[in-house]
Amino acid sequence: MSQLIVITFTAMNATLFSMMKHPMSTGIVLMIQTILMCFMTNNMALDAWFSYILFLVFLGGMLVLFIYLTSVASNELFNKPSYKFIWVIPMTTLIIMLVDPILMSNNSEDIKILESSEVINTTTMFNYPYSLMTIAVIMYLFLTLIVVVKITESHTGPLRSNN
Repeated sequence: MSQLIVITFTAMNATLFSMMKHPMSTGIVLMIQTILMCFMTNNMALDAWFSYILFLVFLGGMLVLFIYLTSVASNELFNKPSYKFIWVIPMTTLIIMLVDPILMSNNSEDIKILESSEVINTTTMFNYPYSLMTIAVIMYLFLTLIVVVKITESHTGPLRSNN
């Protein structure tokens, strides 16, 4: 039931993302989409650390984009788009929930089997053959972090100077 609601909100945000024209509003919708994906990942995984790491990586990337966009396009106005199409997705989900009683019942054995088979095991990532790849990804992300910090320095980077 809760996954169906999160999937509905994800579909609504995907529709909103295609309607946005301003970079700041697009970033806000992207952050909401990231939070919803972290909720879904948290529900599907045995450990919650993967969703936390995913959220922190996306948040760091969005903060870098926020700094860049506020320095480049700081005085653009927001336009109010039409949100008439966005109501199609929740109404379709509501109709599916009303028509299919299995989605609404919590005592169904099929749903319990489905929920237990959808659990993702992330502990194999730290076993021997895959641990080298994990260390390589960590080193790559750290190097990328250093490069991004050096690029965003105000006196040497591509950011617009404040005159």
